[in-house]
Amino acid sequence: MAAHENSFDVASEVQMPEVSNAVQQALKEITTRYDLKNSRTTIQLDEKEKTLTLATQDDYKLTAVTEILQQKLVKRGVSLRALTFGAVEAASGSTVRQKVTLQSGIASEKAREIVRVIKDAKLKVQAAIQGDVVRVSGKDRDTLQEAIAKLRAHDFGIDLQFINFRSQ
Repeated sequence: MAAHENSFDVASEVQMPEVSNAVQQALKEITTRYDLKNSRTTIQLDEKEKTLTLATQDDYKLTAVTEILQQKLVKRGVSLRALTFGAVEAASGSTVRQKVTLQSGIASEKAREIVRVIKDAKLKVQAAIQGDVVRVSGKDRDTLQEAIAKLRAHDFGIDLQFINFRSQ
């Protein structure tokens, strides 16, 4: 980096402790809700794989469980855009199950789209894909703020965070 170069990273991450807390709160509410009592509902969080597995008696209850979980995630500051719902599948004992994947990192095609939006804006900044984040750098902090505004205005279909803002 040249002298007086500023930069920030564009990332898409989920705070796993917040997801874990939201799951605990959702399970607590499920045990007290009349329409979900004795429904053998479970929500399993796999932090390593970044997945949730919802299981309950039928589609109606699965919808209710999904709504409760989404409310709890939003309250804990987890964007619903970070969730990718899999297909509902029949499970043992006439129950249904659904896998939910938590978005972590920016996929390469989304990263290329972010870089293209920055280049199309013709701002005096450079964007480089570094693993699952996009590093944006430039001399002027105001130009970097403009780049952030451009990215916020564009819908990439994923939740973006702007982190590691530094000046050197």
